[in-house]
Amino acid sequence: MLPSSIQISGEPLSGAEVRDICRGLRDNAVRLLSLRGCRLCDRDFGRICRALAGATSLAQLNLNLGVVSSPSRIKQLAEALRTNRSIQSLFLHGSPLTDAGLALLNPALALHPALVALDLGDCMLGDEAINLICGLLPPDGAKSGDHVAGMLAVAVASSRTLEVLDLEGTGLTNQSAQTLLDMVENYPTALRSLVLAENSISPELQQQICDLLSEGEEEEEVAGGAGDTQERERGREPAAHQRGSSSWMCPSDPSSQMVLMTSGLGDSLLAETEM
Repeated sequence: MLPSSIQISGEPLSGAEVRDICRGLRDNAVRLLSLRGCRLCDRDFGRICRALAGATSLAQLNLNLGVVSSPSRIKQLAEALRTNRSIQSLFLHGSPLTDAGLALLNPALALHPALVALDLGDCMLGDEAINLICGLLPPDGAKSGDHVAGMLAVAVASSRTLEVLDLEGTGLTNQSAQTLLDMVENYPTALRSLVLAENSISPELQQQICDLLSEGEEEEEVAGGAGDTQERERGREPAAHQRGSSSWMCPSDPSSQMVLMTSGLGDSLLAETEM
């Protein structure tokens, strides 16, 4: 089923409607969600935010006209945006955010890898909020290293073959390192080595990323070792059975016959049969 849209304006949302919205987000069946001016309780708003966090198909979110109406809702939305990686357009026009509310949202907005459109009109913002908004905009329209790192993290998270990524001396900061840390921590990738030397990134963040990559490699080695042991055990069982039987015949499958004839054990068994 292709992702669709949910658009409701100026209506109170029932519990059943909220459940349907959450189910659509969790099933990645919603590309546009617009709840413009809708009324819902704090509990239901929190349920939608939790579903937003894991949605991978949602590209546009409209919560205009007072839907984000309190500091607790701002925090819930910020938590959802920290995890979500798909939203490209966010509309909060007419929400009473104030400077304090935007300060809560700002870290999630700055780290979001896909967000390209943001509407904060009539959100009761002052000078402090304007400074934060200016910090979200790259100077002279240029894309910063952090912006590119966010886009790159999305690509790496979807790759199943990339094992080494060298970003040495590429102008990255702790902001991009945090994005990469979230990617390594929350997405199963084939990445084994991430080089971040000669960037303005704290040693602590670099070590966290290194530790997570090492843990993933160790887990695979343990799983691979167990698999090898099982393969060896499975390989021994037929031979033991064959040695103990009074008669032995080559399998009818030619491919199996070739495997036996090219092994030492197969040669000895074949010789015994011929004798």
